[in-house]
Amino acid sequence: MKQVVQHYRSGKLSVETVPAPTVQPGCLLVATRASLISVGTERATVGMAKKNLVGKAMDRPDMVRKVIQKAQKDGIVETAKMVSSRLDAPVALGYSCAGTVLGVGAGVNGFSVGDRVACAGQNYASHAEVVSVPRNLCVKIPDAVSFEDAAYVTMGAIALQGVRQADPKLGDVVAVIGLGLVGQLTVQLLKANGCRVVASDPEPEKRTVAEKLGAEVSVTPGDLIATVSALTEEHGADGAIVTASTKDNAPITAAGEVVRKKGRVVVVGAVGMDLPREPYYEKELELRLSTSYGPGRYDTEYEEKGRDYPYGYVRWTENRNMGAFLTLIAEGSLDVTALTHHRIPIEEAETAYGKILGGAESPLGVLLTYPGDVEDGTDRKIELRASVSADRVRIGLIGAGSHVKDMLVPALKGLQGVDIAAVCTQRGMNAKTLGERLGAGYCTTDMDEVLGDSAINTVIIGTRHDLHGPMVLAALRAGKHVFVEKPLCLTAEELQEIEALYATKARDGLRLAVGFNRRFSDHCTEAKKFLGDRSNPLVMVYRANAGRLPADHWTQDPDVGGGRILGEACHFVDYMQALCGGLVETVHANSIATHTSGMTQDQSVISLTFSDGSVGTVVYAAGGDAGLAKERCEVFGDGCSIVMDDFARSEFFRGGQRTRFKSNGRDKGFSQQMAAFCNSITQPDSEGMPFASIVSVTRACLAAVDSMRTRAVIDIE
Repeated sequence: MKQVVQHYRSGKLSVETVPAPTVQPGCLLVATRASLISVGTERATVGMAKKNLVGKAMDRPDMVRKVIQKAQKDGIVETAKMVSSRLDAPVALGYSCAGTVLGVGAGVNGFSVGDRVACAGQNYASHAEVVSVPRNLCVKIPDAVSFEDAAYVTMGAIALQGVRQADPKLGDVVAVIGLGLVGQLTVQLLKANGCRVVASDPEPEKRTVAEKLGAEVSVTPGDLIATVSALTEEHGADGAIVTASTKDNAPITAAGEVVRKKGRVVVVGAVGMDLPREPYYEKELELRLSTSYGPGRYDTEYEEKGRDYPYGYVRWTENRNMGAFLTLIAEGSLDVTALTHHRIPIEEAETAYGKILGGAESPLGVLLTYPGDVEDGTDRKIELRASVSADRVRIGLIGAGSHVKDMLVPALKGLQGVDIAAVCTQRGMNAKTLGERLGAGYCTTDMDEVLGDSAINTVIIGTRHDLHGPMVLAALRAGKHVFVEKPLCLTAEELQEIEALYATKARDGLRLAVGFNRRFSDHCTEAKKFLGDRSNPLVMVYRANAGRLPADHWTQDPDVGGGRILGEACHFVDYMQALCGGLVETVHANSIATHTSGMTQDQSVISLTFSDGSVGTVVYAAGGDAGLAKERCEVFGDGCSIVMDDFARSEFFRGGQRTRFKSNGRDKGFSQQMAAFCNSITQPDSEGMPFASIVSVTRACLAAVDSMRTRAVIDIE
């Protein structure tokens, strides 16, 4: 299928052929008929991408600060790799479209194949021939509304939410500052609400459109205050809605000047927010910010999982705003056709963006149009090179998150006899971009393409955690060697099923490894050498200054990420297993009692006993200062001590003497693990990672989460 793609490093914008998406649970698969270019937002996005690195840095000082902080903590080399990976990632443009339903995902009710729908959402309702959009970001299109008009649904919901925040009454005088698409729709919505509208914008063409669509008067920013004063007998407007898009502080200042005492100012557009104290204080003005389409925006429970808010308590969600906007069009209360200045086929999208970036005109509505003959059979696989590799390890990469791209893929480069034959991701443009960069044979959005490919003997799974267990099982059943990023799975039931299946598949020569990479670090290797002649169990303490993650981060979601104990503390349990050589036998874990974030699991202590008699403690702390190194492990036994600091330096103590081992940067064992995994495939006598250790770590972490709840000591056997 065709999709508009922005390449952030080069700034190049192009229409590319990428694999079409598959039907996802909780989503609708939609064949796009029209999509709307958001002139203000997309002009800024494309303009930013076209700047050089210095320009990008000047525009985003917040991101520069994050890069500097990471460099201070992780080193320049690792930070440079991360920045390069982010710059190489393609950007999907567009977030408002309309089309026909091709497929209905599991768990979605109220829609059928063939329904006409309008869709919203960045990275969902993109400029692409086929899109996969969560249920709560889709609404049915009334019969009287065309696809082109329905494609305005996102802008309409944004404008409608701004008006709701202003809460205008019949007869109110309301100033609308900024007459782009959202401003023009706001003018019409206020007029339909019985308000007198004063519209303001520097461009005369936009002021003319606003008057045609219902503004009582339209003026330049310089004439706004005097005009409103004359219209209201010097009382001032009852409210002002700022829909401009500028870094300048002028719109928010003008809004404060033009509104009457105890009036209301609503900010919808992205404007400077350095509030002048005098007018806002003296008039005791109420300032409100409007969050995009309405309640539900940025809430993953609502947008991604489809959990609606109760109608009686949240009357106007973003989905209900979208529906109300389309109803107003159907009833004739809104005219969006008058806002459409250009209709351009998707194949000529570069021309469309040329009109909003460098042209003399400043268009309002620019629509991309699409053919109406797209079927569900649209290609989900694109060949990238013709030849089939003869390498002994032929990899299908499933999932390409930042960890896979930043850590695993670089570790595969340079390994002899290893070929990445296919790349599979949920978003086709990501699959194609990464596939081309890696020299893959093909890219796809359909995992079954990879599992059914007899030329591929190995899969690497790097998806979100909830998919790990099912994908491991599917890959083993397909007869593939499997490397899965941690964790192995999220439930005891999945673990039991994997154990039973792998017992059979291992006898057939298949290999299974999990991304517990730290045991492969040279720091671990040196520590085991140092402890090689010990005769007594070890006492171990692993402290992780893990850093805070917001409560709504996907890894914190028990259904999707499984929480940070399963997702990260597993590393530290495995490291201690590698050092002592025993498997975990008992687990006792406690977390802090309460926290303002509502998250307590990621601030905890886990006590472990091992089969060789050793004991270990994991101190997992998300509440510390980022200036402290992340990981430190201390080991004691037989008159010896080891201190490992963040996989950069290890110190060994024996007989009053200290020796040091330093690595070149932080060595967490990624390269060594990938080499060991590939060797285990090509060399039958090389087991790679013991499956018993994988199972032990997974059981221990599942038990730790359970122990935090019950406060009990758990025997994991």
